Formats: sequence, structure tokens, C-alpha cells
Amino acid sequence: MASRICVIAEAGVNHNGSLERALLLVDAAVQAGADAVKFQTFRADALVSRGAPKAAYQAERTSASESQHEMIRKLELDEEAHAALMRRCEASGIEFLSTPFDIDSLAMLVRRIRLARIKLSSGDLTNAPLLLAAAQAGKPVILSTGMSTLEEIEAALGVLAFGYAGQDGAPSLQAFAKVFGSASGKAALLEKVTLLHCTTEYPAPLNEVNLRAMATLRDVFGLPIGYSDHTQGIVVSMAAAALGAVIIEKHFTLDRNLPGPDHRASLEPGELTQMVSAIREIEAALGAPFKQPAAAELKNIPAARKSLVAGRNIVSGERFTAENLAVKRPGGGLSPMRYWEWLGKIADRDYRQDDEIRP
Repeated sequence: MASRICVIAEAGVNHNGSLERALLLVDAAVQAGADAVKFQTFRADALVSRGAPKAAYQAERTSASESQHEMIRKLELDEEAHAALMRRCEASGIEFLSTPFDIDSLAMLVRRIRLARIKLSSGDLTNAPLLLAAAQAGKPVILSTGMSTLEEIEAALGVLAFGYAGQDGAPSLQAFAKVFGSASGKAALLEKVTLLHCTTEYPAPLNEVNLRAMATLRDVFGLPIGYSDHTQGIVVSMAAAALGAVIIEKHFTLDRNLPGPDHRASLEPGELTQMVSAIREIEAALGAPFKQPAAAELKNIPAARKSLVAGRNIVSGERFTAENLAVKRPGGGLSPMRYWEWLGKIADRDYRQDDEIRP
């Protein structure tokens, strides 16, 4: 059997700053059968400068008069809200995840909320201080790789390897590269890190998804690979599952028509349920990587395969020829792979038409 694919229902900021709606998102993720529900943890003052413009997709779905900083501030959830979300998740049997966007938020998630693992966003793949702090916390990291090159991913992994290895020297690009190339660094990354292929656009256009890059990431870095899906619908997530993703992360919302930056590229609860169900079917179908008859096939071999039989009545002493030797169902007799071996042999008994040829 294939390993279970971890489905992360990405609530993100689709709570619009409401704890009540965030708790309903947890309930919807549980109902859909997701393995984890993920939010985003940040302080607006630490995340974005006051004059920073919005991304185009953010501007389309929010007030044109407010800055990115103002928009982000409205979407903050405080520590008490995170604790309430953790309690709801624990009571419901679903993993609580969140993406920290600053070091203080990371510390809160690790030390006080006590998350089992950390998800880091594509936007922070070059945020070396945050990467280092995450690794030094000792938690497994799921790292999205949207907007990045292989060189940038390697540099980020070097920072994580340095942090996991507990290096005494001063952090530097040279030190990160050295640990990345070491056996201990590679072992730490294999134990702790999962990479997610991602296209950072909301919604992501299908012709820029490039799911084949998952195989490239796996081949280059030798790490578990998943997919963070920003496309509309569930087809691409299903394809990623079929291509071997160990994690599928997908945004969802209670209502795609709500105001806010991410709702339009999100699934609604019914669609999330459909996606999870489809992924479970796909992982069952993926099975094992070896080729042999499946248990369900064995009973069909006699009915589907063929044997060497008499194509017409044959008398003892007659030579087998292409005219009197036939290949017909059922299987279980002499294999037709031996057809040419029997041409020219002498029959040592009488055969009626369709009798199996016996050695």
C-alpha cells in the first residue's frame, strides 16, 4: 500500500479575523476528512511595512483604500484565539498547523501552543533568520517553494541544516552551504523537512503549475515532496497525489463570496470533502511499486489466458502443424509461449478438437 497522503486544509486567513469563523473552519476541515487544518500567525507590525502595496490578487478582493498593513492587521488572531483553535483541533482529532510570518509568532506557536511541526510559506523561503529560528526550535518543517529557483531552495535548506545541526559558528552563507553538503546536514534535512512545490498566484493558472517540477525537487534534493495548490478546483491536487505528493495543501473557505484576499482561490466545504475523498481513492490505487498479479486478478487467469489446444481432431502419430495446433481459452494448460516448440512434434495420443495439448 502507498503511504497515507497528508491532506492539509488551509484555512489561512479565511476567518477574516473572527475566532468564531475560524472554529467553524476547523469543524469543516474535520467534516471533510482532512488530516490537518492550517492557519496563519503574524503580527502586522512585524510582517509588513506601513507603505507596502497589496498584491494584485489582494487588491481585487479587498478595499482599494486600505494598505496591505491595514488589511493584514484585520486578519490577526491573538494567542488566546490560537489556544482555542488548538483545543478545538485536539478535541476533534485533527492536527492544528499554522504558518508563522515572524520570529515572535514562531516562538508563540512552538513554546506556548506547542505545535508538532511548522509550515513556512514561499514568501519566507529567503527569510534566513526565520528559517534558522524554525530549525533551532527542533520541529519538523514543511517548506513551500513558490517563486523560487533550485539555487534559492538549496540556500534555504542550508539554513535549516545549519539550525538543525546546532552549529556553534556564526551563521553565514558559507557556513550554511558547508552544512548542507555534509552527511549530517543531509540526514537532518531528510528527517525533518518536506518540500512543497507551489505556484504563488491566486488563483494559479494551469499552464504555470508545472507539476513535473515535483519530480525535479525529489531528484535534486532527495526529500519528501508535496504540493501546495492555489489553482481553482480539485483536479490539480488529484494529479499531484497521483504523481507521488506526500502532502497536499489546499485553501478552503466557508463561502467563496466572502470579502478577503484568499476566498476566491479556495474550495468550499463540499468541494474539500470531494477532494479528500478523491485523494483517498488515488492513494489506494497507487498501491505498491512492484509488478505482480494482484490478488483480485488470480481468479481470472484461467478465464482470460489461453493454452495450446487441438485446432481439429488429431490422431496419434500425426505431426503438430500450424493447421492443427491452436491457441484458445482457458488458461492453465501448456503456455502458448511454447507454440513453436510443439510444431513438428508427433502426437502420442488422439485429440478431439479443443482438447488441451498434454506433454
